[in-house]
Amino acid sequence: MNHRIRLLLTFLSGVLAAILAIMFSGGPASLASTRYEDLSLFTSVMNLVRRNYVEPVDERRLIRGALEGMLRELDPHSAFMDVEAYKEMQIDTRGEFHGLGIEISKREDGYVEVVSPIEGTPAHRAGIQSRDQIVSICPTEKPESWTEACGSTKNMSLFEAVRLMRGRKGTEITIHIFREGFERPRPVEIVRDVVQIVSVEGRMLEDGYAYLRVRAFQERTARDLEEELAEITEDAPAGLQGVVLDLRDNPGGLLDQAVKVADTWLSDGLIVYTQGRDESERQEYRARAEAREESYPMVVLVNDGSASASEIVAGALQDHHRALVLGTGTFGKGSVQTVYPLEDGSGLRLTTARYYTPSGRSIQEVGIEPDIVVRARVPETERDRAPRRLKERDLEGHLLNQTEIEKPAPPAELLPRSADEEGEDVQLARALEVLKSWTYFERLREDWEPGPLPARASAESSAPEPGAP
Repeated sequence: MNHRIRLLLTFLSGVLAAILAIMFSGGPASLASTRYEDLSLFTSVMNLVRRNYVEPVDERRLIRGALEGMLRELDPHSAFMDVEAYKEMQIDTRGEFHGLGIEISKREDGYVEVVSPIEGTPAHRAGIQSRDQIVSICPTEKPESWTEACGSTKNMSLFEAVRLMRGRKGTEITIHIFREGFERPRPVEIVRDVVQIVSVEGRMLEDGYAYLRVRAFQERTARDLEEELAEITEDAPAGLQGVVLDLRDNPGGLLDQAVKVADTWLSDGLIVYTQGRDESERQEYRARAEAREESYPMVVLVNDGSASASEIVAGALQDHHRALVLGTGTFGKGSVQTVYPLEDGSGLRLTTARYYTPSGRSIQEVGIEPDIVVRARVPETERDRAPRRLKERDLEGHLLNQTEIEKPAPPAELLPRSADEEGEDVQLARALEVLKSWTYFERLREDWEPGPLPARASAESSAPEPGAP
């Protein structure tokens, strides 16, 4: 062992011990003593590993592993991010990266599943389809710990899968895909390219009825939404009669963008508030004085892939009775992560608070329950074996919901019509029906004029006279 490294470690241990002693000097002496003993124990284990492990060890890697393990003990969303991971996180918020262009999720059986390929991207051109299973990844540069060229995704985190599939433009990667009808997984070679994620898409469903899809909450999301709304409004000279806001499979993103999106349709009151460990750590986010959009009917589409920031928007519009929420229960990620940049370019993502809707509901673990339940169509061949997607409550070590949960009355459920065509987006079709019904009854109410009701004939006067035909 290099003498200088040993001296440096001893010095750092002393410095850390001194810092801890200062930090806890104002508290109970026993607490400070316990923290010092814990740090001393860590140093002892490090020394034993360094001196006695059967092979030479990378001490830097051991320290990183210790940091990762420490954060893993807290909850699924707190993590130490190395330099590369921290850069990836910043790229995600900008919405542009080099890679394949697919949205992925984790299946209950552990494998990675394609939610959808982004149109015009390398994955889309290679024929990748929704619900494809990515069973293994053969990255351009194999991680040092791998003994094989390809790695199974069964026990791979989503972050690791994303990191392996991203890479420089022009480089090639092979992934093994399994889908319905395949006897065995098939290799697919894809050349990476620049992928630009358009966070907001919009179109007219019918005259006066608009559709807006928000894929994720990134730096430009609120601005993109405003631009899409302006374009859509131009296509509706008589004004919008209703809007469907699609937040399905939206994993969340930036809190400030979620607040701005909800504020588009709210003119007063709370949008969301966060509460940290102490009562004094409450932070409120309120709507501006006037909503930018008219008070036309709205339906928000959600499912079990709607998480975090998308749950904030759905919960705010639901609590203010500004929109009906339609679909299935959301993911249930109601915790706030603060990202702290570290000196060496790495980062610390730490859960620091919980989200609450305007009415005081905690999103954590329970999510947002729709006003109207409409389940997505699953092909008949897949109904018995399609695995359930994981939710927040399924994640090991997740935070518990600390509020008293009142079991609400089961929401109304609209069943798919038997005449629906295979492949139809049932949830979107039902949302449009709800908007049309809403608009119809609003018009009836506006056109109705109060006046005398027709007199009811009495039993005597309504009886026919004798001899009358």
